[in-house]
Amino acid sequence: MFARSAAPVALGPTEESGASTAGKLSDPAWAWAPYEPDAQRPWTLRWAGHLYRRAAFGATWNQLQQALADGPQRTVEKLLRGEADVAAFNRTYDQYEAAAGDSTAADALRAWWLRRMILTPHPLLEKMTLFWHHHFAVSNDKVDSALLMQRHLQLLRSHALGRFDVLLLAMARDPAALMWLDGNANRQARPNDHFARALLESFSLGPGGCSPQDVQQSARAFTGWFVLQHQFRLIEHEHDFGSKRILGQEGNFDGDDVMRLVLQQPATPQFLVRKLYRWLITETHQPSDRLIAPLAESFARDYDVAKLVETMLRSNLFFSPAAYRRRIKCPIEFALGIIKGLEELVPTVQLGYDLAVLGQNLYHPPSIKGWEGGRAWINRSTLLGRSNLALAMLAGSGTYGEKLDPAAVARKHGCADGGAAGRFLLDLFLQGDVDPKVAEALLEPAARPSAASGGDAALPRELAHCVACLPEFHLA
Repeated sequence: MFARSAAPVALGPTEESGASTAGKLSDPAWAWAPYEPDAQRPWTLRWAGHLYRRAAFGATWNQLQQALADGPQRTVEKLLRGEADVAAFNRTYDQYEAAAGDSTAADALRAWWLRRMILTPHPLLEKMTLFWHHHFAVSNDKVDSALLMQRHLQLLRSHALGRFDVLLLAMARDPAALMWLDGNANRQARPNDHFARALLESFSLGPGGCSPQDVQQSARAFTGWFVLQHQFRLIEHEHDFGSKRILGQEGNFDGDDVMRLVLQQPATPQFLVRKLYRWLITETHQPSDRLIAPLAESFARDYDVAKLVETMLRSNLFFSPAAYRRRIKCPIEFALGIIKGLEELVPTVQLGYDLAVLGQNLYHPPSIKGWEGGRAWINRSTLLGRSNLALAMLAGSGTYGEKLDPAAVARKHGCADGGAAGRFLLDLFLQGDVDPKVAEALLEPAARPSAASGGDAALPRELAHCVACLPEFHLA
């Protein structure tokens, strides 16, 4: 019934030309300075939607309108601190997840986390918890304990916007992480280098940041670290007290010393800044060393994650065509973008299964590298799967029931007739930033007299599904 778009995805808001900022993007002083709206770069609904896609999981209509009224800097401030009583909300959900963790049902944990993402008063905290889940990539496939995985995610969340050095130290003693990386029985006679390699190459320095000798010597430093009865234990007689040479320094190092050494290396803050750049700014190009240098230098001083995230989210670069729609949504972002906009909760056990089919199985990253992301999310099979998931959620019956009702949400916000409801849905999900010819084709059935008089109640559901299938909706 509705036309599909085959047009190239727009690179940015129509009121701003990429040429006007292209020359400044490589200048760190301009790129990381706070964005201040002006006549050439006004604060619009498009930028509010962009911010909520990156720093949250989408937005309700009221949130978008409040963001328009507040402006970018105040909206970023709200996202950083959360709203309502975040601590009370998290305590409640920690209890729910702890109850699920007492069972063997990791699927229940997955469902509770998705529910938390949908309802949280602090979506940026959950977005960053998802980032660290991808970064450390601990999987229950090997841990095989819902309880340990629940504690692991709680640890990630408690430090998600805290200090990376504190998080790294905590992660090195996390039973789930140690079990996942075969570091749960590191004996002096047989040092296991899996955990040491992951710590150096995946968690801190990045690929190429150390030598094979650094890994081997670090493995010796971690001898004596065990997991017994689901608890971290340091067994002194299993530790290798001999001298070790790691990252150019020599001494009788233990595991804590290894982490101190990697945190002193310039490669560590550079690696983390680049990874967050891909998560928050763009995944279509690598930033230059010059561009990330001031952020990496600042991050190295205190490893304050919230401060780094704040700098990125407030920046000119973030609010530029170089960042706009320059990430492909992961399956969670795709699904929650629909759910958040339609202001309801769906059955998250079913949602967890469906997202796993699309390639994002929470608590089960595919490898030590986490999810590949980017273009790997999109192929013929996953595009069809995304379309089917959106159709199931919007159907009004079946596994997702009648939870999501586009017509009811449109009416709630004063758009009762078919044409108005259609335009509302385009503004809600895409902030109106879609090719005019595509918009016209989408809205034409809704503008017919029968639709305007409420003659086709299925139209808003069908239109919402078509919008969710547009190329623009797959971009964050």
